[in-house]
Amino acid sequence: MKTIYLDIFSGISGDMFLGALLDLGADLHRLEDELGKLRVGGYHLHVAKGLKAAIAGTKFTVHLEHEHQNHGHAPSAEHHAPEVEKEHGDEHGHQHHSHAAPQHQRDQGNLRHDFDHGHEHAHTLTHKDDHTAHGRTFAEIRKLIQGSTLSPWVIEKSVAIFQRIADAEGRIHGRPAEKVHFHEVGAVDSIVDIVGACIALELLGKPRLLSASVVEGFGWIQCAHGRFPIPAPATLQILSARGVSITQCNEPHELVTPTGAAILAELVESFGPMKDLVPNRIGFGLGTRDNHTRPNVLRAVLGETVAAATSLDWESDQVVTLQTNLDDLNSEILGRFMELAMTAGALDVFYTPIQMKKSRPGVLLNLLCSEADADRFTELLLRETSAFGVRRFTSERRKLRREVQKVETSFGPVDLKLGKLNGQVVQASPEYESCKAAAERAGVPLKQIYEAAIRSARV
Repeated sequence: MKTIYLDIFSGISGDMFLGALLDLGADLHRLEDELGKLRVGGYHLHVAKGLKAAIAGTKFTVHLEHEHQNHGHAPSAEHHAPEVEKEHGDEHGHQHHSHAAPQHQRDQGNLRHDFDHGHEHAHTLTHKDDHTAHGRTFAEIRKLIQGSTLSPWVIEKSVAIFQRIADAEGRIHGRPAEKVHFHEVGAVDSIVDIVGACIALELLGKPRLLSASVVEGFGWIQCAHGRFPIPAPATLQILSARGVSITQCNEPHELVTPTGAAILAELVESFGPMKDLVPNRIGFGLGTRDNHTRPNVLRAVLGETVAAATSLDWESDQVVTLQTNLDDLNSEILGRFMELAMTAGALDVFYTPIQMKKSRPGVLLNLLCSEADADRFTELLLRETSAFGVRRFTSERRKLRREVQKVETSFGPVDLKLGKLNGQVVQASPEYESCKAAAERAGVPLKQIYEAAIRSARV
C-alpha cells in the first residue's frame, strides 16, 4: 500500500508539510489550478529549491499581497530571521536564490516569512480578497471550501482539519466551534496551506499517512491573546483531542504549529517508528528558522508498506519489561512489592532464582507493564526494593482475541476466558475468582469447578 511516513524530528507546520509533498513530486501547476477553485485571491505562491543545514529540499511560501502594500518597511531586528541557504544548483544546473524579507505572525505565533524566489514555478494570483486582513469564522471557511468545485475527498479532509482547529479554539475560549473567529488560522495563507496539503496528497494518489512521535520545542510564544508557553494552547488541545503523545526536546522554539498539529491529528493513522516500509522517494520541506539543535526540515518518506506475511487475526501491542537483580532483599518485602505492583496495574510480576557475583544467591525480578506506565513502575521498583538501577526493554506482543463467557455448570454459573484465533477458540481458561466462589458455595474442591467449566464451555 502506498504510504507516506512523516519523520517529524523537527516538528511540522502547514508550509513545511506542503513543501515536503512538492519535494516528493506533487505537481505545482496542478496544485495551483486546484487552489484556484477556492476563488480566494490576494496572494501568490513562491516555491523554490533550497538548502537548510546542508539538506536540499523545497520551501513553500504564501505571499499575502496586502502585507506587501501595508507592511513594506524593513523588519525589526527582533523579528529578522536567517535566510534560507542558497541551493548549489538543480539537475539542470540552474541556481535558485532565497532572500529574507518582511515577516509577520501566523499560526499561533509561528513567524511567517516572505521569500522572493527566482524559481520557474513561482506564479502570481492577482485577485483581491476582503477577508485577508480580518480572518474568517469557521462557518465562513467551511462554506468557502464546500462551495468550491474541489474533489469531495479534498473538501472532506480540508473541512475536517479546520474542524479540529475550531474545536480546539472553541474549547480554549469557551465558545461553540461554529462561532470561533480565527485570528491567525483564518488568514488566506493558512487556508492555502490546509487545502493545498489535501490537494497535494490527492495528487500523490491519496497515500496513507504514518508519522514518527510528535517532538515539540520549549519556551514561550506570542499568540494573538498573549504570551503562552510552548506547546501553544491550540496545538496542545488539538493533539490532546486525538490522544497523541508529545515529547519536548531542547530546541528553544515552537516546532509544531496548530495547523501542523491538525494535519497530524486528522490525516495520520498511527504514530511510532518506521516499520515495514520500502522507501521509494524522500522529500524535504524546508522551514525558515535556523534551529539550534536540529535541521529545520520535515522529512517525508514515500514508499510501499509490506503486507504482513500472516493472515492471522491476533492482536498486537508493545509491552515494557522492567528488570533488576537483587541479592539483599527480605523475601517478605519482595512479596509485598509484587502485591503493590499487581494492584497498581502491572501486567505481570515474577522472579526467578539466580546466582550473583561472589556466588551469592539472588533473584531476577521482572515486571511487565505498558509503555505509558513504565516510568511509574520504575519509580515503584526503586522505592520499594533494594534496587539501585532498573533495566528496561520494549517488546512486541501477539495476543489471542479474548472474551469472557459465563457458562452454566452443575455447581452454578462461572466465568470462562476464551482465546480466539481467526474466529476459532484455541484456549479456554476458567477465571479463578469465579471458580473459587462457586467451589465455596458448593463445598467441593476447586479442581472440580475447573473441570465442569471446561466441559460446559460453549465454543
